[in-house]
Amino acid sequence: MTKITRRATLAGAAASALLPFVKTPPAYAAAPLAEKQNASFYRYNVGTHQVTVVCDGVSTVNLADNYAAGATKDEINKVFAEHHLPTDKVTHTFNPVVVNTGPKLVVIDTGLGPDQFAQTKGKVGQFHNNLAAASIDRAAVDTVIISHFHGDHINGLLAAENKPAFANAEILVPAVEWKFWMDDGEMSKGMGNPILENNFKNIRRVFDALGRKVTQYESGKEVAPGITAVASPGHTPGHSSFVVASGSEKVLVQVDITAGAAFLFVKHPEWNIASDVDKPLAQATRRKLYDMAIAEKMPIQAFHAAFPGLVRVEKDGAGYRWIPSIWNASL
Repeated sequence: MTKITRRATLAGAAASALLPFVKTPPAYAAAPLAEKQNASFYRYNVGTHQVTVVCDGVSTVNLADNYAAGATKDEINKVFAEHHLPTDKVTHTFNPVVVNTGPKLVVIDTGLGPDQFAQTKGKVGQFHNNLAAASIDRAAVDTVIISHFHGDHINGLLAAENKPAFANAEILVPAVEWKFWMDDGEMSKGMGNPILENNFKNIRRVFDALGRKVTQYESGKEVAPGITAVASPGHTPGHSSFVVASGSEKVLVQVDITAGAAFLFVKHPEWNIASDVDKPLAQATRRKLYDMAIAEKMPIQAFHAAFPGLVRVEKDGAGYRWIPSIWNASL
């Protein structure tokens, strides 16, 4: 049994009396919150080709009542709720890709560009910065393939002060797309329609800054080593998707077969986003390409899916569903 002496008690009391005067280490404030995301890129292999998904950013805006043509607000809200998303906001993701084929370094679509980067304080327009973070030099790009002429796909053709962003690259554009948007008669007919009018003006701005130096391509043909253009009209007249193939492996780069909050139009291919120029044709194209991907067991690289946008598609009732995929990611 421990014996507590009077001397020990007095010593303890003296020590306790000194405690308030003992100097303690200073308290430090919490770390400041980060102001931006890390650089976003993701690589995987298709045979001997290497695909790098380079995120252009993410934007969140208020969800309009007429966001999906052919659907009521309640029907739209139901799909958002099923995906555990707020029903008053919509988030858009932008995922251009780079394909290193060995002989060629190829960019497919270019994001919203540096002007939007400045206007949104870096929320979108990140493609150029994330290319550099992924150790991809814009000057080393041999070919830029454009799927269609909406701003989130062509604006990144320009760098600061409207200079060409890919100075050494050949710019490939769909022939049907070029014919439609560069036709002055079509532009005249589009005036008064806010979506079409803004598209026509922006398209002229971008390609005029490049001196309209482009090479037009036809669908159904190989436009770069192992990259074949697939006609997928409806979203725009000359909209193109791409099959990237090497050996026995391939992936469908679907671009805007489903645009905006893409999952909405995957589940309901009979609905349309406002920017679909030919809505019935867009619906038919959606089903055609998804049925092809299912039949060929082909993964999909989706421009507007949550980063990195690599998915597989399955039938789901009258529509489809995406399953996030990590496919052949070994480097």
